[in-house]
Amino acid sequence: MTRRMDESGPAGGAPGRGMVGAAAGMALGFAGWFGGFGAFLVVASLGAVGWFAGHLVDRGTSLREFLDAVAGRRP
Repeated sequence: MTRRMDESGPAGGAPGRGMVGAAAGMALGFAGWFGGFGAFLVVASLGAVGWFAGHLVDRGTSLREFLDAVAGRRP
């Protein structure tokens, strides 16, 4: 029995987490290979900052709201 799939990936046509992880891994690999360990660390840290910013945007949280929650202040 063959299973038919209309689309690959999650609903909405967005790339899945596996594809994003693979792209990040390849970027880190290229940075480490061509630029050395320092470039690897720079790419990894900028990737972490980008992931964090994307996570805040996905949740609908502004940076000010996040910093207020971390500091323990309530609006």
